[in-house]
Amino acid sequence: MRHFLLLAAISVLLVSDSLIAMSWPSGDAALVRNFGANDRGRPVLGMVFGGGSNVLAAESGEVIFSREKNDPASRLPSPLGAWTAVDHGDGLISIYSRYAEPALPLTDTRVEKQQPVAVSGTSGWSTRDGFYFMLFDRHERRWINPSMIITPLLETRPPQIVSVELRNAQGLTMQSRNLTQGRYTVVVNAAGGLPASAVQLQPFAPQRIICLVNGAEVGSLIFEAVSARDGVLMVLRNGLVPAGQVYAGFPAFEAAEVFLTRGQVTLEVIVQDITGASRSVVNRLTVN
Repeated sequence: MRHFLLLAAISVLLVSDSLIAMSWPSGDAALVRNFGANDRGRPVLGMVFGGGSNVLAAESGEVIFSREKNDPASRLPSPLGAWTAVDHGDGLISIYSRYAEPALPLTDTRVEKQQPVAVSGTSGWSTRDGFYFMLFDRHERRWINPSMIITPLLETRPPQIVSVELRNAQGLTMQSRNLTQGRYTVVVNAAGGLPASAVQLQPFAPQRIICLVNGAEVGSLIFEAVSARDGVLMVLRNGLVPAGQVYAGFPAFEAAEVFLTRGQVTLEVIVQDITGASRSVVNRLTVN
């Protein structure tokens, strides 16, 4: 666990020295969906909160954009609805969206940490009262998992592994533990730990899914950031890969591509959350 937490701390420091002191953007809203969750084939790029009253600035910064719910300047509907962007320096921007109305006067160009930015509610593509919170690094063109920067909420349940499946090159799920030699996709249906204040409408994403074959790591899917490359979302799975590959098997994740050779094979899948808590499943296979 210590090794995992050290890696997480290093990742935070590599983003920006100023991010460690950030706070959660609400004191009373419930976390409904977390970063990296499988949203019917696409990754959730932030955190979705339900209910609550005020939307709070996670850190002090400069207001660089604000759009009201029914902005007359644009006739095009926005999936974000009403939203505000705050620049915190070093390329980091926090985005608060899908809320009911802004709480800032139009003349304000700066907010202080924990100052109300908006009133929780409904706008854009939201289906319930609340708001959507994202962190974007415009230097690296990536969305950052807020849990990497802000103290994680206390988990009351460890990660869960619902199922582990192997699919062959033709996309067929292998039902037997006797397989032929070849390349397979490891499909993991798993959920991260559940915070006490969360409302679980759909599974939460874990922090990391690790696949090992005979004790050697062959795949690692990490929910730390989602990058944008030429209009395509990319996620960290042994390097950057298109998000469509990983999230295709809703609600599961295509966590690794492995080549299994003849003999007795032990496939282990480990799921970790941001606090370092983990759950593992071991499958013993015969490869012909």
